[in-house]
Amino acid sequence: MAGPSSDELRELVAPSLRHVRVDLVDLQWGRGILRLVIDRPGGVTLEDCERVSTAVSSVLDAYDPIASRYRLEVTSPGAERPLRQPQDWQAALGKNVRVVFGDEESETVIEGLLAEISDRDITVVSKRRTRRQEHVVARDVILSARIVVAI
Repeated sequence: MAGPSSDELRELVAPSLRHVRVDLVDLQWGRGILRLVIDRPGGVTLEDCERVSTAVSSVLDAYDPIASRYRLEVTSPGAERPLRQPQDWQAALGKNVRVVFGDEESETVIEGLLAEISDRDITVVSKRRTRRQEHVVARDVILSARIVVAI
């Protein structure tokens, strides 16, 4: 029997997260772990994680969507947060990023300053010694991206 999908779990916990005034950055479900990555303006505190854990646990206990044993983890996205949603990209503008892009046969990794974003592509400016290079990457070939604290 298949368990709930990530989308179903996201929909179930969303009201609790709004109630405690945090944003869901990511929800990962697999291997007996339900991980919620949360954020809020000004950053996430340990108390925020505890409040979310308590609120979400109550909802999960009431609806019981997961038939097997699991562990609930609530965490902040950290300094090197992933870039997934449009607001993540917008917030990363002007920051150093690591972008992995390509297809099933090959991947390319670039690191540099996120200089521009549009609906169709992004522009990352990398520097090697005195050489500056602009990389324009179509958004539909981006496999993963995250903020980089130090390059």
